[in-house]
Amino acid sequence: MNPMTPVVKALLIANGLVFLLELTSAEPLIAQFALWPIAPQAQALGLALPFHPWQLVTYSFLHGGLMHIGFNMYALWLFGAPMERVWGSRRFLTYYFVCVIGAGLVQLTIASIGARTGMAYPTIGASGGIFGVLLAFGLTFPNQMLVLLIPPIPIRAKYFVLLYGAIELWAGVTGTEAGVAHFAHLGGMLFGYLLIRYWREAG
Repeated sequence: MNPMTPVVKALLIANGLVFLLELTSAEPLIAQFALWPIAPQAQALGLALPFHPWQLVTYSFLHGGLMHIGFNMYALWLFGAPMERVWGSRRFLTYYFVCVIGAGLVQLTIASIGARTGMAYPTIGASGGIFGVLLAFGLTFPNQMLVLLIPPIPIRAKYFVLLYGAIELWAGVTGTEAGVAHFAHLGGMLFGYLLIRYWREAG
């Protein structure tokens, strides 16, 4: 059993409450708090809503459905609680939001480039932060055995992280699974790795 930790618990509650709000007020929440690309020309054509800086954080509390939030919150609990116990709540909270914002910056760049051709769309979901937490778990507990859901086979955490990262890179480059922010996932892992390296070098 993986006991709950304070920051993970607060994040689970916050995401759950926002999801309940989405059930009745999805459109205004998406309009103001999803991550919209920077694309003045697309906005002039009515293809996108304005980008605001707070969206680099708020997008992570919005989800596209029960399965979306369910998988994200399960992963946050599964991998986040052990990392919060290792790092402490303050460092874990800092790490999580650095990954969220880093993922948002990467996705903002990709989506803004795409919006120049009229393909403007918002980004939502905590996956950028979750992928950063997954990376931290793999680096901290590299030999921890995990069991995949599909297929149900055991795999060490370090190989799981490498496998997932490679899949996301391939999917992002090839455009597989349209509508999934693969580069945001990679951005969360990248910024998480850079922060961990900074902490280690700083002593």
